[in-house]
Amino acid sequence: MTKELFAHNVPGSTEVLEKKCVAVAGCGGLGSNAAAALVRAGLGKLILADFDRVEESNLNRQYFFQADLGQKKVAALSHYLKAINPRIQLTVHDIKLTCDNLVSIMGPADLLVEAFDRAEEKQWLIETWSRHFPEKFMVCGNGLSGLGNTDALKVTRVGRIYFCGDGVTDRSMGLCSARVAIVANMEANVAIELLVKGQA
Repeated sequence: MTKELFAHNVPGSTEVLEKKCVAVAGCGGLGSNAAAALVRAGLGKLILADFDRVEESNLNRQYFFQADLGQKKVAALSHYLKAINPRIQLTVHDIKLTCDNLVSIMGPADLLVEAFDRAEEKQWLIETWSRHFPEKFMVCGNGLSGLGNTDALKVTRVGRIYFCGDGVTDRSMGLCSARVAIVANMEANVAIELLVKGQA
């Protein structure tokens, strides 16, 4: 990796992160922003999985632009991640994750970042990952709707699962770009800390 690119990183972190692999389940508001933060931190390998295409309604909170409309999210995001660090090793899956394919697709990672939209999807993902990889950490988003009230956003640990957000799920409140990005970066920050400190 280019030394100058990571010249301002926490001392010793780049050497650890460049040997690590993180899987990101979902490339929307949480996943796209968390992935960018992980690449900027110096992560060596990233596994991305999403089946969706970029829509204009995504642009208020996701790491995409007008030129990406209609493109597959994994393809568009890969382009931007490579633009940040051309040496990042990406494994891209244009597929809908299920309990049947999760293990084979995301299993090689040292840690999983959950970035799904719906509570029921988060539930099966947590259950499946925990059952197959009880020794591996998982970082999840949990409540990010609305705006303001930043003090309510926190990180909660339950065993090897970390939950980031305010714990309130109310889609009727809408989504604010800043709040989504805060939670996405909270997820990335937890993942980075676990990896650098040798816990994952």
